[in-house]
Amino acid sequence: MDENRLQGKRIPEAQDNAQSTALTWVVGGLLSLAVMLVPIAMLRFSMPLRSVAIPLLVSLIFTGLVYGLRAATPAASGLGFLVCFLLAQSPGIWSRYDRRDGSYPLLPALLTLFLLTFAATRFGRSRKEARGLSESRRGRRSSQIVANLGVAGLFAILGYFEGAVAALAEAAADTVSSEIGQATGHPARLITTGKIVPAGTDGGVTVIGTVAGLLAAAIVTAVGTQHHPLWPTRGVVWGAAAAGLLFDSVLGATIEREGWLGNDLVNFVSTLFSAALAMLLR
Repeated sequence: MDENRLQGKRIPEAQDNAQSTALTWVVGGLLSLAVMLVPIAMLRFSMPLRSVAIPLLVSLIFTGLVYGLRAATPAASGLGFLVCFLLAQSPGIWSRYDRRDGSYPLLPALLTLFLLTFAATRFGRSRKEARGLSESRRGRRSSQIVANLGVAGLFAILGYFEGAVAALAEAAADTVSSEIGQATGHPARLITTGKIVPAGTDGGVTVIGTVAGLLAAAIVTAVGTQHHPLWPTRGVVWGAAAAGLLFDSVLGATIEREGWLGNDLVNFVSTLFSAALAMLLR
């Protein structure tokens, strides 16, 4: 969700930009470092070359698709490539799970997230543009990519599969709930007080948006765990994602509306919360 188009924004623009820039450099640097660790893992575990070649090829194709659809800026697409490549390695390196030959279960989850958020962003676009709530036609910025997908990539490279799936599910839920809720034009209610507020207000939620977000989280969770031992306990992962969606709204209604944190940092913290909760409850 783009903070620049949210009504009720209180954080100074300079402070918001500084936070987003710092987040991009720190998380982007960690993602780059994680990618460089892949060859080390190959040597340590005697992994075949195709275990890297296939994810590399798929990541390049996915990145080209994202950029071609103008779903992200060039720089953001590059960061998306790093995330995609890391997710393609999970489970596998540094993981307690057995790798299945040719199976990269987080790639379908990432693709599902992309399709859901792409469709939700464009749903009712003309109405959202008329109210100044529409996503930029240039696509998502670098800070939005690391804020929504950075945690999943980092948890994946560490072998924390539950956390990675929960982070992806929460990111999908947050975007879908916001976009659908804003497109309908129904008044939202501030999650902390129940007060009616305009659509797009930080911390404002709608019934239809929340339901859509929870459904998106369920779909991403189901797709991400269908070929994995998590199948019997996927409810825990979905629950962590749902809790993260709620947490995101609470942060929006409190510290974001007070001008302490910008939307990118709120989104990053929310995905981290979901990932950590999933690991704790697994």
